[in-house]
Amino acid sequence: MTTSPAEGRRRLPPAARREQITTAARDLALEGGLTALTLRAIAKRVGVASGLVAHYEPSMEQLTAATFRTIVSGELDEVRTLVDPAPTGLDRLARLVTTLLDPGRDAVGAVWADAWSVGRRMPELGQAARDEMDAWHAFAGEILGQLRDEGSAGAFDTDSTALELFALIDSTTAYALVGYRTPTERDTLVRRALEQALGLEIGTLALRAQNG
Repeated sequence: MTTSPAEGRRRLPPAARREQITTAARDLALEGGLTALTLRAIAKRVGVASGLVAHYEPSMEQLTAATFRTIVSGELDEVRTLVDPAPTGLDRLARLVTTLLDPGRDAVGAVWADAWSVGRRMPELGQAARDEMDAWHAFAGEILGQLRDEGSAGAFDTDSTALELFALIDSTTAYALVGYRTPTERDTLVRRALEQALGLEIGTLALRAQNG
C-alpha cells in the first residue's frame, strides 16, 4: 500500500523507516518485477525524497538482492506449510507441484525470471538466486527422498530429479509470462515429465492432488 505524503514526511525511528522502505520495495517487486525497484519509485511509494531512501539503502543492488530473498524465502516457508501436512511422499510431491503451478504465484514467478536475467549484471542478486534455488532444491530433494524410501515409485536419483523438476517449473513459468501455450498444456508437461522420470503411471500426480 502506498504511504500517504503526510506519513512519509513524518519523522520515524530508523528501524521503522527502514521497514517502510523494505515493505515498499517488496510490494513494488511483486507488482512490477525486480526491474521496478528504483530509488525514485520506492521514494514515491513511501512518500519521501529519493535522498532519504538512498540514506537508508545506499546500494540498490543490495536492496534488490535482499528484496528477492525476502520474497522467495517467504514463499518457500508458505509452501512448506501447505505441503508438509500431506501424509506420504507422493502426496507431498503432488501437492508441491500443484502449488507451484498455481497461477496465483505468477507474480513470484516474474520475480524469479527477473533474478535470472538481472542477476547477470548484479552479482549479489545472482548469488541470492543461486542460494534460494539451492534451498528449494533441498526441499524437493527431501520430498523425493521420502518418496524413494516409501518405495512408491521406480528407481531414480533424488538430486537429478529435483533439478529436472525445477527446470520444468522454471521453463513453464517463463512460458506463462508471455502466454505461451495454455495453462493446461504447461501443467501437463510438468506432471507427465516428472511421472516418467519417477516411473509413475501417467496421471498419478494430478489424481493425488485432487484426492489430497
